[in-house]
Amino acid sequence: MKEKVITRFAPSPTGYLHLGAYRTAIFSYLYAKKHNGAFVLRIENTDRVRSTKEYEENIIESLKWLGLSYDRFYRQSEHVETHKKYLEKMIKEGNAYLSQEEAKDGSKKMKEIIRFKNPNIDISFEDEIKGKVVMNTKDLGNFVIAKNLNEPLFHLAVVVDDFEAGITHVIRGEDHTSNTPRQILIQRAIGAPTPVYAHLPLVLGPDKLKLSKRRGAQPINYYKEMGFLPDAILNGVAFIGWNPGTDQEIFTHDELVKAFDFSKVQKSPAIFNEEKLEWFNKEHIKKLSVEELKNKIFEYLPNNLKIERIIPIIAERISKWNDVKDMVTRGELDFFYKEPKYEKEKLIYKNSSLEKTASNLKESVMALEKLSEKDFTKENVKNILMKITDRLESRGELLHPVRYALSGLDKSPDPFVIAEVLGKNETLSRLQKAI
Repeated sequence: MKEKVITRFAPSPTGYLHLGAYRTAIFSYLYAKKHNGAFVLRIENTDRVRSTKEYEENIIESLKWLGLSYDRFYRQSEHVETHKKYLEKMIKEGNAYLSQEEAKDGSKKMKEIIRFKNPNIDISFEDEIKGKVVMNTKDLGNFVIAKNLNEPLFHLAVVVDDFEAGITHVIRGEDHTSNTPRQILIQRAIGAPTPVYAHLPLVLGPDKLKLSKRRGAQPINYYKEMGFLPDAILNGVAFIGWNPGTDQEIFTHDELVKAFDFSKVQKSPAIFNEEKLEWFNKEHIKKLSVEELKNKIFEYLPNNLKIERIIPIIAERISKWNDVKDMVTRGELDFFYKEPKYEKEKLIYKNSSLEKTASNLKESVMALEKLSEKDFTKENVKNILMKITDRLESRGELLHPVRYALSGLDKSPDPFVIAEVLGKNETLSRLQKAI
């Protein structure tokens, strides 16, 4: 009978975890669910000084927001007695020993620590990403595994907790590769099987340096506050160092579970690019229903701008919800509810003349007046105005002054879309003012 896959995410609650760290959680989760296995969240809070409830809650909330539901949850501090049992077993069987050593704080006091008795051998293991790894343990010496029987250190606690939880696959960052020989030695000493290892390539920033809290890496709640969709973050972060081997880039949660495969994880460091993450988010926004899109955008609009007809215009110009708020703050949407103010010279396109501009605008007004209010759609407005531009040297001679007259902005949606939203009367009024 095939062993059930059990993976884990084991963060320390000593600060806000950045996006790169959550990639480990995502890969661990996807692999477990792909194989109908279990995903465990273990909070490694044995650093009593730096671990806080706030950071722990943030980790839990972030995983929930991303849709990474775990099957089991516990804190490492709850297993101190279990760690102690295995320490006593190792000492009794000669695999570890108590050592009286001078404290490193300069006090010259003696303190008792527990060291692992290193057999100084070659350790080899098959890594799902790196392939076969062989390392000699001689340089590690008799390494420390606990401050005392009640205070285990990282290597001992991790091995015991993985064993007790039945972890079959340890998926973690490449910087943990050097920890693996110590942990395999401890596994053998306590009679634990060696799990399958998958060491993920490092995540680098655009500057090609390791992504870290000090180097601009942001926690999940930053992206949540900026108005990213959780599915987009899940999708975008999964693509940092992995791809399905096809042209498909936009995946739902379930599609990622189905497609995930270690063979498609790259061996070299992966670059994190926030612009690409915004692209993923924009693509996921496009997948929302009309109603979902409207409701979400309305959350960021003042009451006088809650006009259904401008939703497609806004959606086209944003990559995250906070962009809507920024558009409002910059006044980019003001022209939809109040007449724009501008300098008349800006109505003239390039080398065109004042007279020519006025003439073109008059012709467009006369043509648009023939449309009824109900037929005043962007398609009909476009057809009418484009027929006029066919007779001009450049389309910009007409389209620029029309767009500028309607919006008063150097950059705005196209004039046909604006005209439809404003309606016939307001459009003609603004064009008359321009003339």
